[in-house]
Order: sequence, then structure tokens, then C-alpha cells
Amino acid sequence: MNHTVYDCTSIAQRTAGLKHAARALAADACVVLPTDTVYGIGANAFSARGVATLLAAKGRSRAMPPPVLIAHAGVLDGLADEVSYDARALAHAFWPGGLTLILHSHPSLGWDLGETHGTVALRVPDDELAQALLIESGPLAVSSANRTGHPAASTAQAAVDMLGDSVELYLDGGPRPVGGPVDRDPLSSTIVDCTGETPLLVRHGTVSLARLRSVVPSVVPADGDEELGVPATADGAPGDPAGADRAGERAAAGGSHAVSEPDPEAGPPAAEPAAPAEPGAAREDQLPPAPGPAQAAAAQGLAASLVARSAAGTRPAVDQDRTRVPRPGSPGEPRPLPVDEAARLVARSRGGA
Repeated sequence: MNHTVYDCTSIAQRTAGLKHAARALAADACVVLPTDTVYGIGANAFSARGVATLLAAKGRSRAMPPPVLIAHAGVLDGLADEVSYDARALAHAFWPGGLTLILHSHPSLGWDLGETHGTVALRVPDDELAQALLIESGPLAVSSANRTGHPAASTAQAAVDMLGDSVELYLDGGPRPVGGPVDRDPLSSTIVDCTGETPLLVRHGTVSLARLRSVVPSVVPADGDEELGVPATADGAPGDPAGADRAGERAAAGGSHAVSEPDPEAGPPAAEPAAPAEPGAAREDQLPPAPGPAQAAAAQGLAASLVARSAAGTRPAVDQDRTRVPRPGSPGEPRPLPVDEAARLVARSRGGA
């Protein structure tokens, strides 16, 4: 298979490249796209074959499943289940940007990202070209565009040199990160596990612990490092290339989505961190308002479409064996409908008055 490189600084090539990328992803192929930090290799998140191709291109096993990039936070409830109050606050504060949230995966979705233990790692990248592709194609499983153990690609040509014809096309958006320093590696995204009662910081990165706690004071670092030390770069902490892998081991040990090498989960170097707020001080003005009827209906329609998309082909054997105990919501907080019920409601509304 020969690959094609599109120069997306040209409007004509950008348009052609996005259309080609959408077709390739629908056909279970992989594409390379720029993110807000480095270049990533992406596959249709609902294609088991596409995800397997992605892992093979990188030389990774199913024990190192890729995170999923989404275009905007509105997709969250279509992919994740039992999204906590704290997770919503963090998403509202730091998306799009360099924060990855580990959440319970919706059990109704027929996807197979690897050995995720019933979880999914989600992020909204702060990159216009990546978001344009995500809107066109839907959620993408994305990993850094490099062979495992090699530096993450900061240019499309670097990705071509490592991945070659294992990828059908490359969207060249220029060097990454845009406007970032050229003499240092980009920082990885911060990863917070929101599958338990207490949000757990499992990888330090571009969003500091102080900034996280200014929104959700209860965030606890998994390694007990309150001072943070040096955040991991796109290839692990300086002088500690296995740092990101150890963060993944901590997450996996807790039964969460395995987070290994940092992929395009990085963000531009963070601004000076805000001072931690007093417990509970930032919650009221940081949280989005409760969804109204129109927003709830839109979320139900999105969930139904995601279920339909995931069920379009042969349903794979999905790793969804995590046992969960439903947690009550906060007083007055609406509980989202289960995806299967939402799908039935949407189908019923399309059947007539």
C-alpha cells in the first residue's frame, strides 16, 4: 500500500485530505494527523481491525490500548458511563486541552480497544485540524505517530520515516506543537482516573495538580508526589524514559484503562499554575449548568447514533468485565438515560407521532 501526504496548509489539499481520511478510517485503515502537541496515528475507535492495525504499526500489544480522541465534550455521555460530578467539572475546565480522563466505558458500545478492563481514556485535543477530522469521522483511537520506543513525531515527515506505508495517508499540518519551544520535548497530557470515588492523578503532565485542585480539590496523586517534580514529556520524564509506562502500570493495577507511552496526549507547556483553591471553593463557578431538556434529547440522539455505528459490523468480543456498583447522583442532578433505552426512544420517535 502506497501512502499519500496532504499539505494541509493548502485549502485544496486540506479539503481533499480530510475527505480521504474519512474514507480511509471508514475502511478500517489508519491515518496520521496532527494534534495540539505531536503527530498521532489514528483509527476508527469502533473498528477492531483498525485498532489492531494501529497497534501493529506501532509495535504495541493489546495490553497497551490507545486513548480515544473526541471532537467536543458533548460526545462524553455517548462513550462513557457513570460520569461523575468531578469528571464533568474537570472536562468543563480543561477541554479542549491537555487532560485525559479515564472513565467507565459504555457497556452498550461494540468496540475493542484492547485490554481496557471496561474503561476508556478520553481527551478533546486543542487543535483545529484534529477537531475537523474528528467531526467528520467520529471518535478516533489515537496513539503517538512513532514506533514504540522511538521519539514522538513532531512533523509529518518524521511520522512517514517511522511508519511509512503502514499508514494510508498523512495530514501535514506543520511542525508540532504550534508555537511551542523547539529546544524541548512537548509535555504529555495529565491523566486522571475518574472511575472511583476519588479522582486519581495517574500521570503528571501539562495540567498541574494545583490547577486540577482549583477545580476539584479532592484529586489525589497516585504516587503520593504532592510536589509533582518534573512532568513527563512525550517520551517519558527527562532521564526516565520508562516514567510514562510506570504511570500506566499504576493505572492498570487499579483496574483502569492502561496508559503507556504518552501518545498525542501532550499539551503545550502549561502556564503558571493557579494557586489551589480552598476545598469546594471553585466548584460552583466551574461546573457547567445542569443539562436542559433540549441538551438531554441531543445526548440521547448522539448515544443512539454511536450504538448504531458500533453495531454496524460484526460485534467483537469486548473487554467489559468490570463490576461496578451504581453510585447515587448529587441531589437534583439528572441521571442520564441508559444508552439502550435512549436508542429505543429515538427509534420510537422516528416511527411516527
